[in-house]
Amino acid sequence: MISYRRELWFDVPARRGFVNITGQVEDCLRASGVREGLCLVNAMHITASVFVNDDEPGLHRDYEQWLERLAPHEPVSAYRHNRTGEDNGDAHLKRQVMGREVVAAVTDGKLDFGPWERIFYGEFDGRRRKRVLVKIIGE
Repeated sequence: MISYRRELWFDVPARRGFVNITGQVEDCLRASGVREGLCLVNAMHITASVFVNDDEPGLHRDYEQWLERLAPHEPVSAYRHNRTGEDNGDAHLKRQVMGREVVAAVTDGKLDFGPWERIFYGEFDGRRRKRVLVKIIGE
């Protein structure tokens, strides 16, 4: 069995944003040499997410609005977590909704996805460097 590990680093300049990382994950898959197996992609920060969906700008704006309605950033005093001196209580909740990780099947050396599926890094407390783990196992 082959085991491959790589970290991807992101520095989203805004508080929130979505980055299509499918190409970078596919690069990892090619480098791994795995033809059949599984690919795990997970955010290694508790205010960021990795998820699968369509790469469509309207959908991303819908996510922004929906998440802000679910867990608005302001007032920051609304979150007990922010009493620690942080201002990112909302980011923790947004991450919980959007998820921590993606596990994708690898078939014939490719991510086994539907036609519109792409992998995204979701940032909810940006303006600093964060990482995503790619772990691929298989044959």
